[in-house]
Amino acid sequence: MFGILNDKLNGVFKKIRKQVRLNEDNVNEALKLVRMALLEADVNYKVVKTFIANVSEKAMGEEVMKSLTPDQVFIKIVNDELVNILGGKDYDEAKIRLNSQPPTVIMMAGLQGSGKTTSAGKLANFFMKQKRSVLLVAGDIYRPAAIDQLETLGKQLNCDVYSDKKSKDAVKIAKDALAYAKKTAKDIMILDTAGRLHIDEELMNEIVATKEAVNPDEVLFVADAMTGQDAVNVAKIFNEKLGATGIILTKMDGDARGGAALSIKEVTGKPLKFIGTGEKMNEFEQFYPDRMASRILGMGDIVTLVERAQESIEGGDAEEMAEKMAKHGLDFEDMLKQFKMIKKMGSMESILRMIPGLGNVSMGELDDKAIKRVEAIIFSMTMKERKNAKILNASRRKRIAKGSGTTVADVNRLVNQLTQMNKMMKQMKNKLGGSNKLNPAMMRDFLKMR
Repeated sequence: MFGILNDKLNGVFKKIRKQVRLNEDNVNEALKLVRMALLEADVNYKVVKTFIANVSEKAMGEEVMKSLTPDQVFIKIVNDELVNILGGKDYDEAKIRLNSQPPTVIMMAGLQGSGKTTSAGKLANFFMKQKRSVLLVAGDIYRPAAIDQLETLGKQLNCDVYSDKKSKDAVKIAKDALAYAKKTAKDIMILDTAGRLHIDEELMNEIVATKEAVNPDEVLFVADAMTGQDAVNVAKIFNEKLGATGIILTKMDGDARGGAALSIKEVTGKPLKFIGTGEKMNEFEQFYPDRMASRILGMGDIVTLVERAQESIEGGDAEEMAEKMAKHGLDFEDMLKQFKMIKKMGSMESILRMIPGLGNVSMGELDDKAIKRVEAIIFSMTMKERKNAKILNASRRKRIAKGSGTTVADVNRLVNQLTQMNKMMKQMKNKLGGSNKLNPAMMRDFLKMR
């Protein structure tokens, strides 16, 4: 997502960089291109109008016109306004409000198919990582297998799930679940509700009654980013009827243009609290406007990348690999472990998007398919070959290529890459004064990205 918008905005910035000085004409020309880029990204037209007016006012200021680096000032203005329409720099309203007297009750709402149940599981996983006890509540009594889906997620996460397959009273289920949450001393209760259309008066009355019954601390509207402005319009109506406290935007890893994310806070007045970035339970992020603005402008998001690495990479794994790198270098078995660590952090594309300067880089040989191809080659090796690449003669390489569905050239390339990697590690070790003076703790910290 945001790929097209990112390309277009960077095209505008390139034109601005060619200007010796900014004046009314070239600023207006740049703003016209920015306006077109935002509208093509399906951003709400009222939001675009406000955005352009604010950027224009600041860009026409005397400070910008006389600046020696007008392009950098212009980019900063665009970045600051993006942060504003995404929610501003006040993160407090975007945080989940935890009740001082547990459990904190969070109710999920939204259209059918928007990803509520999956988001409920992801939210539970988010809190469980913070060592909080969570109860998932199966309140969707209409969709076939909705209860089974939530129970499956509960088992996967090792999270307690409250359900009542015999009852057809959503309000009663919510009340009974709250009593159970208090009895079992849960910190947080996440109530999954049935998907409903905003025009379905009967179902809307039911969810309002459910809200009144359990008095939730948070009412999170779950919207599908792939539906664009429809998601914004529906969120606005749900908010008017239900009084949402925040929004979760799902499927942000899709190829939608991103207009929903850029419009939803400004139109609804409610903060975007979380985004879903994939199908896995850990592909779920707390939303930060400044980080998202940075990604949109192709400036990366190192903070989120570091946080994701710290969550995904086991301390023991990183330390063990650091020690081995310091002493002997890596082998193909270690390479498999590295790939496993990377996969826990998400797709290669999502990782690259967070690295400054690589937001616009073509995936090329760095995509997930390339990793699978390398894994196929390594899995076609014997354990002895994985541990010692020096024994890979011509006949062995031919066998490995045939077994992995690749070519001998592919196998040769991978062997050379491992050799070069270890050579670089050896050079680093020598620069640090030899193996006896190499600090494994430093290597460990590098691997953990801390």
